[in-house]
Amino acid sequence: LQLNFRKIMLAWKYVLPAAAVGGAAMGWIWSDSDPFASEKTRAASIQVEDKNVALDKRLKELPSRKSIFEHMQSNREFDVLVIGGGATGAGIAVDAQTRGLSTALVEMDDFSSGTSSRSTKLIHGGVRYLQSAILKLDIEQYRMVKEALFERYHLLKVAPHLSSVLPIMLPIYSLWQVPYFYLGIKMYDFVAGKRRLKSSYYISKQKALDLFPLLKKDSLYGALIYYDGQHNDARMNIALILTAIRYGAQCANHVEVVDLLKKTDPDGVTKVCGAKVRDCLTGHQWEIRAKSVVNATGAFCDQIRLMDNPKADLLVVPSQGVHIVLPSYYR
Repeated sequence: LQLNFRKIMLAWKYVLPAAAVGGAAMGWIWSDSDPFASEKTRAASIQVEDKNVALDKRLKELPSRKSIFEHMQSNREFDVLVIGGGATGAGIAVDAQTRGLSTALVEMDDFSSGTSSRSTKLIHGGVRYLQSAILKLDIEQYRMVKEALFERYHLLKVAPHLSSVLPIMLPIYSLWQVPYFYLGIKMYDFVAGKRRLKSSYYISKQKALDLFPLLKKDSLYGALIYYDGQHNDARMNIALILTAIRYGAQCANHVEVVDLLKKTDPDGVTKVCGAKVRDCLTGHQWEIRAKSVVNATGAFCDQIRLMDNPKADLLVVPSQGVHIVLPSYYR
């Protein structure tokens, strides 16, 4: 990371007060125990048949695929039709159905088969975004970090069986980066406030090499340890789908949208009012009508948009990231 001296001084001006607070609080915040241990214990002990567990009375038994298809075809009009069974689509289905809106969801492939199962698995607030917020005095990026840290804490708390606290080590190879990164990570702790996971700390060069013997030794000064969250993205996605179904939503995978349905209102405005779909397993086609249609197909959203308007400008510019996962013996 190359920053000129002026930017460094600007960053320190805003990081230092928060870092001082975070450093002062370090003594009573630090703990080797899992901050979500009680939630994990409770989640592991709960059984579906446990009569002592209070379940929402609106929850229903999981229907068969055949039953879902029958309901989709017999319902004259849903309130909401969601196209896409990834994290976004599943979340919309849960939100809509639990607010009393009749909801249908279709997914061309399997649930969570796209981007939603190919993430970093991290639940993080965004250290880089915080750095940018400080250097550029960008209040919007700061608010985004604040919101992400809140969501991180919430996800770790409500789904302890699918998430965990993850220590991250940041090697430091320049002397000036020691105080710079230390203050920045302390700011990260401070912004998280009472929702911080564990307090970050600095370790020596020897300790860093003890943890990761294959680290590049030349010019290594030490390392910083900070904490973020990690979760099982695919299982979380499936959990959302199952939750939506148990609340009454009709969700089906391997059902492809082949065309959009439209109608013209009295004002002469043409609107999308549903979709023609095809069961990819049998080839059977039918129509699903809805008052509102949500395109939640992620990177494939332009395919649905072009069904509505073949001349529409493309919105998505695909990009790929690469993550290298090494066996533990590479430490």
